[in-house]
Amino acid sequence: MQISSLLIIDVEYVEVGAKGGKNLSSSSAGAFPDLHDPRDRRLPLIAPPCGLVIFGITGDLARKKLVPALYDLANRGLLHPAFTLIGFARRDWSSAQFEDFILKSVQRYARTPFQDATWNQFKDGLRFVSGTFDDDGAFDRLAHTVRELDQTRGTGGNHAFYLSIPPDYFPSVVEQLARSGLNSEHGDAFRRVIIEKPFGHNLSTARELSQVLRGVFDEEETFRIDHYLGKETVQNILAMRFANIMFEPLWNARYVDHVQITMAEDIGIGTRAGYYDGIGAARDVMQNHLLQLLALTAMEEPVTFDSADVATEKEKVLSAVRLPDNLAVASAVGQYSSGWQGGKRVCGYLEEDNIGPDSTTDTFAALTVYVDTRRWAGVPFYLRTGKRLGKRVTEIAVVFKRAAHIPFEDSSTQELGNNALVIRVQPDEGVTIRFGAKVPGVDMRVRDVTMDFGYGHAFTEDSPEAYERLLLDALAGQSPLFPNQREVELSWEILDPVLEHWAQSGRPEPYRPGTWGPQSAHHMLARDGRQWRIP
Repeated sequence: MQISSLLIIDVEYVEVGAKGGKNLSSSSAGAFPDLHDPRDRRLPLIAPPCGLVIFGITGDLARKKLVPALYDLANRGLLHPAFTLIGFARRDWSSAQFEDFILKSVQRYARTPFQDATWNQFKDGLRFVSGTFDDDGAFDRLAHTVRELDQTRGTGGNHAFYLSIPPDYFPSVVEQLARSGLNSEHGDAFRRVIIEKPFGHNLSTARELSQVLRGVFDEEETFRIDHYLGKETVQNILAMRFANIMFEPLWNARYVDHVQITMAEDIGIGTRAGYYDGIGAARDVMQNHLLQLLALTAMEEPVTFDSADVATEKEKVLSAVRLPDNLAVASAVGQYSSGWQGGKRVCGYLEEDNIGPDSTTDTFAALTVYVDTRRWAGVPFYLRTGKRLGKRVTEIAVVFKRAAHIPFEDSSTQELGNNALVIRVQPDEGVTIRFGAKVPGVDMRVRDVTMDFGYGHAFTEDSPEAYERLLLDALAGQSPLFPNQREVELSWEILDPVLEHWAQSGRPEPYRPGTWGPQSAHHMLARDGRQWRIP
């Protein structure tokens, strides 16, 4: 007689520990030690019991991105039932008014379907504290609320603080967290701070901000959000490079002619004048998003995908970035003027609401850099970003050299360009490979064709929003997708000389809406015998 055994694991007893690793209840951990292994992929990463305080809960970022992402995580079963969201803002709201605000945000912006069961559990963990950032009493009430949640919700002393506020307010909030004891950890519980870009205005202010943060939170407790690093296609850069043998042998100066990294928007600043003016395109996008994309594209293979190993390789790249000697021809700066776009008349930057007539804020920035490593010696990386451009697109284009010997007549290959591999970050996330193929017919004519991979076609599961991944990682204590302070400082060391050069050069060059930036940006590549891709 043969007896079969059935092993049943009650997943409700499986949770992520306070420091982010998977744990079983004490009665089970000894019986199933393999599930404690962080490499085990049979169970998804789940946030531990914890609370999240969002400062600036009424702002657009929280309303359109953060709150919906948290609900979507709950809908996917990735938040612990004890999860609690505390909103902090100046509004004199009752609990019912705050709940209604969160409900409307979820119903309008959540990616996953609305479910009553999820909402009922989610709303039970909602709390609101009214106050300003200089109000000691408000932070004392916040501290009391946090302690009460540990007792009534079982959050276990685990709390994270999201600063969805302008950087000028960071020091006030961080100092209040320290004064009220909200940063203090007890036992294995965690306290973390999550901050949004920009991480400073230049190198010196970035270091000042770091000193403020480090006086209250350790570096491993500080999570700097760059939402681009949470996008599936950005993470796919590493998967594509290091999981496939066909790409890595060509990923070097022997075969690559140049790399173009573009983040373009077809809209103006809208209602963001208060934030954008004085910041500009280079500080808003190039210092963080574009240089992070460059680092991921150019980095060597990490030992593991743990945060420390990935950061080490990114730091090496950023340390090796070199600016050309003549920034006048190796960079371009612009500001959109009035004109027609999409069949509508649009105003210029200086005509936008709350923008002064003498503003020199850049709405377009382009830059040539080199990565002085053996892999990339002599290969230019062209970075560009701007508003009111031809279309909304973010992509990385690795453009290869022409074949050394082409046994064709010139007329046969006049339609053939350089081979290219294009990683589309947004929209239409995917990868395109451009190569030459024979045109059907009796003649030998070769022209460009493309092979295309699209996330929406290849996978049935929708890609989660970037903030879902980043919020979950921050709550679980995982940080491979978050730039560290050294990366921030290296990025400012690259950009500061460029900003100083532009400040001394006068006003940004105007460009018409719907175009691809000022003429100086096109001349920048034309001098090298190249041209920008038209996405």
